[in-house]
Amino acid sequence: MIAEENKRKSNDEQKLYYSIGEVADMFSVNTSLIRFWEKEFDLIKPKRNIKGTRFFSTKDVENFHLIYNLVKERGYTLRGAKEKIKKNPEEVYEDFEMINTLKKIRKFLLEVKKEL
Repeated sequence: MIAEENKRKSNDEQKLYYSIGEVADMFSVNTSLIRFWEKEFDLIKPKRNIKGTRFFSTKDVENFHLIYNLVKERGYTLRGAKEKIKKNPEEVYEDFEMINTLKKIRKFLLEVKKEL
């Protein structure tokens, strides 16, 4: 089962662009929130086709993760999140990477605990 999940993840990681629905599903939010954050945060810059359909790059998705972490997980207001990103983007990215690493370690340890 874990092998299937890893295979699915590796296929997703190879993807260059994601639809708004796919991005919304990744974060379990409505597409309207994705559109709203796109307007509010300059670091989200999706490509658009002739019809105006948004296509989010992997970098956009990473930036959504950053915004989601600040707003939904750490409780920042939109204004606070914007200021934090603007003041010291390197620190924000480093903190975010550290949190992700800790989450992965926690997940791994919980899997090991299950097998004991």
